[in-house]
Amino acid sequence: MTSAVSASAYEAARRRAAFVSRSDRGRIVVSGGDRRSYLQGLLTNDVAALAEGQGCYAAYLTAQGRMIADLYVYELGDVILLTTAGDVKDTVMARLDQFIFGEDVQLGDVTGTFAQIAVIGPAASRVVAALIGGEAAALDALLEHGNQRVQFAGSPAIVTRITDTGEPGFDVFVESGRIGELEAALGAADVASLDASTADAIRVESGIPAFHRDMDEETIPLEAGIESRAISFTKGCYVGQEVIIRVLHRGHGRVVRKLVGIVFDGSQVPVPGVPVHAGDREIGRVTSSAMSPALRKPIALGYLHRDFIEPGTSVAVGDVGGTVMSLPFVRTTA
Repeated sequence: MTSAVSASAYEAARRRAAFVSRSDRGRIVVSGGDRRSYLQGLLTNDVAALAEGQGCYAAYLTAQGRMIADLYVYELGDVILLTTAGDVKDTVMARLDQFIFGEDVQLGDVTGTFAQIAVIGPAASRVVAALIGGEAAALDALLEHGNQRVQFAGSPAIVTRITDTGEPGFDVFVESGRIGELEAALGAADVASLDASTADAIRVESGIPAFHRDMDEETIPLEAGIESRAISFTKGCYVGQEVIIRVLHRGHGRVVRKLVGIVFDGSQVPVPGVPVHAGDREIGRVTSSAMSPALRKPIALGYLHRDFIEPGTSVAVGDVGGTVMSLPFVRTTA
């Protein structure tokens, strides 16, 4: 997105607290005694190692090592909650169902049953604690992807620790009929609502790729740079592992293209999809872009040929020059 960024909402998210709708997410519940071992053979991260209250980020791959989706995996104690991009939720459900044979595993689509809102920013724990009648210190003690079953307005709710928005905070899951009440409570607490463009600017500043924006069904996780977060290199086999291991060991981790950050001269924000050049050579394309409030310059995520990914490399989009930067563009203190 390249629409105008709200300075006040951005300031709230970075310095206090703000909330953003997660209506674009799909939600799946995996139940049954074999749920962890079942997902262990399908997803890239170590799901079997999760204890109650823990979670992880993972990818679901084809046998060719290409991404079906990226997912957040939360072990709640009696079920596992998966969240993923809403437009791939049905595909993920169908593929997961294909691999259930004799296992004690059941799948449930709870996208319409529960809704979620992200509360982000330095004061997020205080805000969420007030909503659930808990202690901010207990929320602050949660590790990334940590989760708790809680209550909101007398009804069951879930809180998870997140960083994928770009500014650390928490996802609050409530019954879908309670979402208006949750939004009203946040408004009454003077928590700013983040519009889509401002939320996207924060994500891009933090260098976090989004599925069907910066990753898709042709992406290998190593190209997107998510392997340190999404892949366990000590677990057993999973679908697509052979390709990942081959690239790492035979190819020494070298892929043809890599997702990088680019900061541009001037004030024109490049449109996602436009080609990036080095001299007369087309070397890649922009995938996400924004005007960075922190840098006061246009920035973008994009895939470039591996010969041009070193920070400081000069590139261009049309007549506008740019420079490859290390990600993230902006670092948070959390």
